Amino acid sequence: MTVAARATPLRAWHLAQGARMVEFADWELPLHYGSQLAEHAAVREAAGLFDVSHMRPLDVSGPQARDFLRYALANDVARLDGQDGKALYTVMVQEDGGILDDLIVTRRTAREYRLVLNAARAESDTVHLRCLARRWAGSQRAAPEIQERPDLGILACQGPVAARQLAAVLDFPELLQRKPFSTLERDQLFLSRTGYTGEDGFEIIAPGDRLLGLADALVAAGVKPAGLAARDSLRLEAGLNLYGQDMTVADSPARSNLDWTVDLRDPEREFLGRSALAAERAQGARQALRGLILKDGIARAGCAVSSREGLPLGQVTSGLFAPSLRRGIALARLTSDTPLGATVFVSLRGREHVALVVQPPFWRRGRPCHDVEERIREHDT
Repeated sequence: MTVAARATPLRAWHLAQGARMVEFADWELPLHYGSQLAEHAAVREAAGLFDVSHMRPLDVSGPQARDFLRYALANDVARLDGQDGKALYTVMVQEDGGILDDLIVTRRTAREYRLVLNAARAESDTVHLRCLARRWAGSQRAAPEIQERPDLGILACQGPVAARQLAAVLDFPELLQRKPFSTLERDQLFLSRTGYTGEDGFEIIAPGDRLLGLADALVAAGVKPAGLAARDSLRLEAGLNLYGQDMTVADSPARSNLDWTVDLRDPEREFLGRSALAAERAQGARQALRGLILKDGIARAGCAVSSREGLPLGQVTSGLFAPSLRRGIALARLTSDTPLGATVFVSLRGREHVALVVQPPFWRRGRPCHDVEERIREHDT
């Protein structure tokens, strides 16, 4: 028996806006509202609105919450000490260093933290954290409270004018003073200057019954609804990983261009997976996640990548046509000795297509990354 996909509080609103709905991570979500390219361009040039209520908030609280999260997460939440409202990007790994999920954690107070989990991993992450908390607490420490928040949904307002439009709609001018990876909590809204597009903007966590009014007000102010298709092309241009494609439990942070999220500076901090990650850092990872710019063609996940000499180097994890760059781009897990700037070949439907190896991202905050543009020019000449 097929289990029905879960619906966000805005399902009827999406249909009224002309959305084509699809299933993603057991949720029914809008793929686009008529034109992926127009939605992508709106976020790059002005502002777009995404319903990301499939992402799940999880609250961790109690006097031991900070210390528990220092054990559960690879990045160190001690970096947030004394900074209520500050957020941190991190990965959560298992004992062997394989990535269980990537997430954002925000310190609300000294004993309250909020995590936002990926849809496909939310349930298993919650079970993992609860089991880990019981094991960590033992007889000497109190386990923190871990609370799921099904009452909350999430909107993302993204683009170069998104912050200004959101501040005007909410009449929260102080939003414009918030720095990236900081939050404002007011009137039951949790507003975080974060996103998944490579542009400025906010993610808005709110009670589910508030989402409709917020969505209507933002669209009336000129923010364009955008779906999963544009979200994918935007995040790949920004060089951002998608869990389940660019990283899995089979991949470590170092193999996924995320070694910077692993904080080993405090030798006294023991966290799950530390030994494995420290050993890999000392030895060097055998593979690395790189960017590819194709001369022509569009790479897809699973496409083989080889050297000029025909030696296998790895394979594509994500690939598509990049509207902002007007050519195919991809992320690929390659042997770590593959140099940046190298010419490689991507196998597409029996043909070999030339590609250049670059360091992601491809696009950030309104313009192409300089090294990418230089490589394109070199290649074209």
